[in-house]
Amino acid sequence: MLTFLQTAQEASRIGGRVLQQWQSKFTAREKSPANLVTEADLASQDAIHNFIVTRFPDHKFLGEEGLDQQSGNSEYRWVIDPLDGTGNYVHRFPYYCVSIGLEYRGQLVVGVIYDPTRDELFSAMKGSGAFLNGQRIRCSEVDKITEAMCMASLPVKTTAESAAVGRFLKVISEAQSVQRSGSAALNLCYVASGRVDAFWSTNLKPWDMAGGVLIVEEAGGRVTQTGGGAFELEVPDLLASNGTALHQSLSQLLVE
Repeated sequence: MLTFLQTAQEASRIGGRVLQQWQSKFTAREKSPANLVTEADLASQDAIHNFIVTRFPDHKFLGEEGLDQQSGNSEYRWVIDPLDGTGNYVHRFPYYCVSIGLEYRGQLVVGVIYDPTRDELFSAMKGSGAFLNGQRIRCSEVDKITEAMCMASLPVKTTAESAAVGRFLKVISEAQSVQRSGSAALNLCYVASGRVDAFWSTNLKPWDMAGGVLIVEEAGGRVTQTGGGAFELEVPDLLASNGTALHQSLSQLLVE
């Protein structure tokens, strides 16, 4: 399993370097930022996939940018987000990352997330703890919602009447602080490292969550659906917290 972790760590750094190289092209005027970010996304994913597949050619792959390699008999599947936080990346807001998760028989066994703007590498291997640049990390111990700093992901285009906005407003009236950052993967890492206390969303894709869920769990946190049901990677419903009584308090607010 250590070989898988090391491969994911190296691949995430490769993807991160590609993203940073493409950032310098955003001063060019031949193409719009939207076109450039799509090309950066694809270039990062290609670099990550090409690196991993040369080591594990029989493994399966799922990636945000149309990568869906499911043939073969391998019980391993890599789930890749080559650029989580696209809107931030376009605007040069330094809160985006590369996210890589590895499943074995449907269970997450490796998670790696790399923030190239801060050179922060978050990683976890099932049963071995969670780490930031090689140092062990743990979730916070905040157990009261009134003392909690939370993160939320909302749909990119939403309305004031949407259920997602309603949930956001309910929590913001109870919690000490609620932020919307634009990167689900980094939000999960920040829960794992104790920088924030909880994160929720009901509009995520598998690649948004695959890298970070295991990191939270290995840091002592808890991950469920917002209503408290078992987390499922294919279901766009997630509540991640430090694992204290805060989790139940948020869950109750989010499903009322």
